[in-house]
Amino acid sequence: MQAQLLRRTLPSLVLGLLFLSTPAMGVCLDKYQELFGQLQKQTDIMQRTSLLLDPYIKSQGLDKDGLKEHCRERPGAFPSKDALQRLSRREFLRALHTTLGSILHRLTALQRDVPKAQDLEMLNRAKQNIRGFRNNIHCMAQLLPDSSETTEPTPAGPATSPSPTPTSDTFQRRLEGCRFLHGYHRFMHSVGQVFQEWGESSSRSRRHSPRRGLRKGVRRVQLSRRNKRLPPRGQLPR
Repeated sequence: MQAQLLRRTLPSLVLGLLFLSTPAMGVCLDKYQELFGQLQKQTDIMQRTSLLLDPYIKSQGLDKDGLKEHCRERPGAFPSKDALQRLSRREFLRALHTTLGSILHRLTALQRDVPKAQDLEMLNRAKQNIRGFRNNIHCMAQLLPDSSETTEPTPAGPATSPSPTPTSDTFQRRLEGCRFLHGYHRFMHSVGQVFQEWGESSSRSRRHSPRRGLRKGVRRVQLSRRNKRLPPRGQLPR
């Protein structure tokens, strides 16, 4: 019994330690690479369906008779990967921050249809994770180089995730919640892919930077001069 409780509690504790970082307390990390690495780890966690969608499907009885196949994101509910890739970095962070704010509102609405205490805890934990992630996004935007952009970002999709159509059908509400969570995880997966491209771009920039090339050139000159000063093997210096 205690072992089962430990297995359920330990992952939640690890996630809490990751998301309750200094940025979540109002203090921003001033090291870009450290903050960027934290964002990537958080994105990897938030796209896992095992933390939100899968438990919701099971608790709502949507894992039977092929009902799970109907849990698919509604087209246009969230920005697509292609739309996110077209944004500048500053625009991307702004759109991400706004979309996550809309997701928080939807999760709050979803809680009204989830009576079980275990499911409420799951949704509360997800909301806490999103708040910490949004704080890190705010901090990352402050570390970007000053930009002359003054216009609003190019729309990456709907400004807010559309609310489900009001209905008294409990089953339909469950399906809407399931589709919303499927779209949320897909959206976070797309965000993770964009962050991965950022990391690859930064690595290429460091490899081809003029300063790096200059250091290599200086090193070659130093080795060349040192070889000229060395006498041939077997010959004593004069």
